[in-house]
Amino acid sequence: MSGKGNSLKKIALVALKALVSGILLTYLFRKIDLRTMIEHFRDMNGWYFTLSSLASLCTIFLASLRWRALLSGSQPISKLFSLNLIGSFFNNFLPGAVGGDAVKAYYLYREIGQGGRSIASVFMDRYMGYTGLLTIGLISGAIAFNDLRAVGMQWITPLLFAAFLGGSLLVFGLRIGRRFSTVADFYDYFHGTLRNRRAILAAYGLSLLIQLLTILSIYLITLAVGQRPQFTALFVFVPIIVTVMMLPISISGLGLRESAFVVLFGLVGISAEASTTISILWFLSIAAPSLIGLVEYARYKRTPAATP
Repeated sequence: MSGKGNSLKKIALVALKALVSGILLTYLFRKIDLRTMIEHFRDMNGWYFTLSSLASLCTIFLASLRWRALLSGSQPISKLFSLNLIGSFFNNFLPGAVGGDAVKAYYLYREIGQGGRSIASVFMDRYMGYTGLLTIGLISGAIAFNDLRAVGMQWITPLLFAAFLGGSLLVFGLRIGRRFSTVADFYDYFHGTLRNRRAILAAYGLSLLIQLLTILSIYLITLAVGQRPQFTALFVFVPIIVTVMMLPISISGLGLRESAFVVLFGLVGISAEASTTISILWFLSIAAPSLIGLVEYARYKRTPAATP
């Protein structure tokens, strides 16, 4: 009965997230001119979209290099790149199924036979990525403090950074759940990796580069639909948009992402129709290269598990 109960809970959670996404999108589409949005899609510059997709593929490869650094080089880059493509595919095309990070952790565990280390390395990879994102947001927010103050947004990135730092100190300082062996392994890996300065610096540097490419990817999409926002404004907007998308209340950030684009891009004079188009096209530019993950997933499904 417990298994059936867990399945029902998962179904209910996915249904609730789908409801939130549906409500947000319905509200948004009722406020915008759909014909104008369709015209933006029709007039899109395909070359900019292609370049944005290539930038997204590059971020997946760089994330694989970061993951390898956090694993102390113990796994080949080809394997980690493949697993990241699979994770990206699950995140973008199967949002109601198993999460992409869970799939990555599972296949890494299948290779090394260490559950705590596998889960912790995936988490640490995400953790370093978000650290890099907030760093860019914090520095950009400080530079554009007066402009942000004019619209009442000057404290958003500092508050995000403070909340992230406070949460990190609370969870990893208290080591919540450390009595469980897998959780204990998780904390041991996390604290051990933090002491590896070379790995941390490499991961942090790659995180900054990944975030810069992400910003470039969105900028290319804005050019694809004929918009010319200040490139520097995206350094402030993107960390906020990604943080909003990470809230676990919708399907893969659907609805939250579009709403965040409309609100923030509206501050620099981009219409709601163009902002929504940019949001959707950015998602598609990320989803397109992740289709390679379907091929990799099929290959992994046929590969027997390694004996640790």
